[in-house]
Amino acid sequence: MWKLDRRILTHFDFLTILMILPLIVVSGMLIGEIHPALATKHLIYVGVGAVVFILILLLPIRRFNWLIPFFYWLNIALLFSVEFFGHSRLGAKRWIDIPFINFTLQPSELMKPAFVMMLAYLIARYPPSVEGYDLKGFVRLSFFILLPFVLIAKEPDLGTATILLLLGFGILFVVGVRWKIWVTLIGGVIVAMPLIYSQLYDYQKQRLRDFVSEKPSHQVYQSIIAIGSGGLLGKSVEEATQTQMRFLPIASSDFIFAYVVERFGFFGALLLIALYALLIAHLMGIAFWSDDMYIKVVSSGIAIMIFVYMSVNIAMTIGFAPVVGVPLPMFSYGGSSFVNFMILIAIMQNLLTFRYRDMYDIRGKKSFM
Repeated sequence: MWKLDRRILTHFDFLTILMILPLIVVSGMLIGEIHPALATKHLIYVGVGAVVFILILLLPIRRFNWLIPFFYWLNIALLFSVEFFGHSRLGAKRWIDIPFINFTLQPSELMKPAFVMMLAYLIARYPPSVEGYDLKGFVRLSFFILLPFVLIAKEPDLGTATILLLLGFGILFVVGVRWKIWVTLIGGVIVAMPLIYSQLYDYQKQRLRDFVSEKPSHQVYQSIIAIGSGGLLGKSVEEATQTQMRFLPIASSDFIFAYVVERFGFFGALLLIALYALLIAHLMGIAFWSDDMYIKVVSSGIAIMIFVYMSVNIAMTIGFAPVVGVPLPMFSYGGSSFVNFMILIAIMQNLLTFRYRDMYDIRGKKSFM
């Protein structure tokens, strides 16, 4: 039986939770307006996320950080197994069927928390110099970023793979890499763009062609109509005909931002974006002020993920980015994305809350883990 030292509550980051709660409450309300049956499932996902959050918060993560490489390589093995045992849907092989329990596993989603923690583990063990990582250190860390990127892109799931790529190199940017390496890397990517395009699948090329064409795709066109019809203050549920009459596709998940604007107008959308901006700024503030590499990597990783998901999703709905299956973080309907964010936030809260545990134990104070 363990006793909780009250002082750990002073290290718990309540502000992050207070900023996440409005996202969860408003998204649940909107999903219920779009599709009441999905609202029940969404509530279950939120409940699962809350339970997972509490369980991870109470784990002694720092004491068992030696297990992080095991979980990373386990997920790599699962990504490899997709090639041989994967289940195909709509031309993509991304899922593994678990026998006897009628359950489907998507390893690319499980990879995200393991990916962030592996980078935290490596960076904590081999921190950068004052000038940042040199070429040798950058290449070593890049291997652990590029390996899951290649495996997930091959499924194909270029959206998730690209997010992991941006997440990994974004974390390295925050931690510190010498500027000459970034200049060389960006220049190489620009030169290689024609080759990268030639390796895309036909449907991926079609999405890019739809994006650059004068006329948007049907999905984006209906989304733009919904956004424009919202005006400054939005409409009531009954008047939001673009969504209620099912003109707006995938309104509860990929295009939920368009419904936000249709319901609450320009000012409602601005308020939602401002809330995301405050959350990202807060998380980056934690990363900036912390000397603990685990906290720095995990908090900056969550901030980068939220920024990338939010930016791509909103840009997609207004025709400024190709249509990809990227949800609005902790807002769109969907269990895997929401639970993943809860896992990462719980890990960050654990690292923050219990970072002085050993100091308290050594002084003979109350044991709390």
